[in-house]
Amino acid sequence: MPDDDAPTIGCIVLAATPLGNVQDASPRLVHLLQTAGIIAAEDTRRLRRLASSLGIEMSGRVLSYHDANERERAIELVDAAASGATVLVVTDAGMPSVSDPGYRVVAEAVAREVPVTAAPGPSAVLMALAVSGLPVDRFCFEGFLPRKGGERQARIADLAGEVRTMVFFEAPHRLEAMLSALAHGLGGARQAAVCRELTKTYEQVIRGSLDELVAWAGTGVRGECTVVVSGASADELRAARGLESPDDWVEAVQAREVAGLDRKAAIAEVARAVGVGRREVYDAVVRAKPARP
Repeated sequence: MPDDDAPTIGCIVLAATPLGNVQDASPRLVHLLQTAGIIAAEDTRRLRRLASSLGIEMSGRVLSYHDANERERAIELVDAAASGATVLVVTDAGMPSVSDPGYRVVAEAVAREVPVTAAPGPSAVLMALAVSGLPVDRFCFEGFLPRKGGERQARIADLAGEVRTMVFFEAPHRLEAMLSALAHGLGGARQAAVCRELTKTYEQVIRGSLDELVAWAGTGVRGECTVVVSGASADELRAARGLESPDDWVEAVQAREVAGLDRKAAIAEVARAVGVGRREVYDAVVRAKPARP
């Protein structure tokens, strides 16, 4: 039999809010805004404007939840949920915890075994991917690149061999510098797309090489920006690893043999690094044998 004296446990609900077009608000989001006991918002003024645009009233307590108070507020919100409240967490646009506050409250709730769920909806990451025209079968989200030049270039260098399509956020006044850094680190010919003001009146998607996008951004950009960049091609990977030609493959196999690998394993490892079949590397090694002592 259930224990009538057992405390009622509430839950934490992360809810996606419209990126710009208020009609993207889901019926579930509307219901949660009207019924949640506590609503934690990145910007309470923007939340109230959203509620007004939706023509609804929020009966719950509205609290601010942003970068400056995230750690302390997370404990308070989970305390409330543990006591039985439905705590709704929203950000200015899109899904909480995706480059926005939300992670700490989820981590706190998980640690204390308080239920966590989400009301899915608009996502700048997924929308930008969908409209970019770049491969979407595999992708990674990199958020904001570091602002400092040296740290930013180091991060980009780490991504030079990334084969998945990459998604970034950037502020409009830093977009040109960010694109220039990407062009320098990944190559100006790398294909990309800048998705600006998604779902809003002046939505715009600019596609082209990084060099072309740098030139475009130099004229001035306004509005929220999501940048999508194609992953490294097989040719780019070979160049980055110094394995552009069959002669390079042979040298790489020999270096691995000297290091202790048998020939079969060395050929397999080089083939993976180059992105070609093992037979191609084997044939290159065989062709090179007569020319070598």
